[in-house]
Amino acid sequence: MIAQGRSRQYDDAVTTMYLEHFGLKELPFSLTPNTQFFLNMASYHKAYNMLMVSIANREGFIKVVGEVGTGKTMLCRKVLNTLEENKEVYVTSYIANPVLSPKGLFLAFAEELGLEADADTGHHSLLKKITRKLMQLSAENKQAVLFIDEAHAMPEKTLEALRLLTNQETEKVKLFQVVLFAQPELDEQLQKQSLRQLQQRITFSYRLESLDRDGVERYVTHRMATAGYSGPAVFSRKALDYLYACSNGIPRLVNILSHKAMMAAYGKGDRTVELEHVKRAVEDTEGVVEPAVSYKPMMAASIGVIAGAALLFYIASYYL
Repeated sequence: MIAQGRSRQYDDAVTTMYLEHFGLKELPFSLTPNTQFFLNMASYHKAYNMLMVSIANREGFIKVVGEVGTGKTMLCRKVLNTLEENKEVYVTSYIANPVLSPKGLFLAFAEELGLEADADTGHHSLLKKITRKLMQLSAENKQAVLFIDEAHAMPEKTLEALRLLTNQETEKVKLFQVVLFAQPELDEQLQKQSLRQLQQRITFSYRLESLDRDGVERYVTHRMATAGYSGPAVFSRKALDYLYACSNGIPRLVNILSHKAMMAAYGKGDRTVELEHVKRAVEDTEGVVEPAVSYKPMMAASIGVIAGAALLFYIASYYL
């Protein structure tokens, strides 16, 4: 316990020195979907507006698709937070891991609605409980919205059960809406003949795209400013060019590489992130391939060697 306490104190001290070095109040490139860092760029702005308008109009199924790391969960949480600010109108439910059986999905939805149910509850009884709750909310002029993240992972039978569940409706409106966030594999799954009815229920669909070169620069600048930085650009133009080329504009990779590049700069005592720092970050990151273009040769030292023991402790604390 004493050793652990000292390790935590040491890690906290290193983090503090790192933040002070760059003039930050918090880490700018954390992988957690903190909506304070949400950047209202064209693609995300359109997706956000589409979701808000579709939900307000009580559309049935809504689908947002994007490649791994393009910011689907961030967008989902942004919309959730907006709706939860208006609890007089909206009742939101969120399922983060939909790898469930049909009954498992119903149980998860019931729990989100505040209903008491367990695995011993019969399927018919569970469905009646959910329906009664949704009818109650509708009578109170409240709109129920179910958000499902990672929807591409849902088994086919569970997707079909979800469609059947949405048959619950009054004479005028559906009792609840469903918003699906998924990787492109969901579109492939929906092409199946057995899921054609669900595909027809999707009234609005949007595909999130990766950032372009200017978008990456805006993204990095925005996150730095949101984390408390005020001053000249920390990332040089060549560093940003290389960051874009290696990340393909995927926000999650931009975060990972930017964070490691800043640690490399910190380890050398530099206050500007240069091309060589981003190269070291790329070298330290599995699955990231250097672009087939000519850049200045990088120095051979790795991030761990440059930063020393303090940096290694910091890296460990960041990923644990």
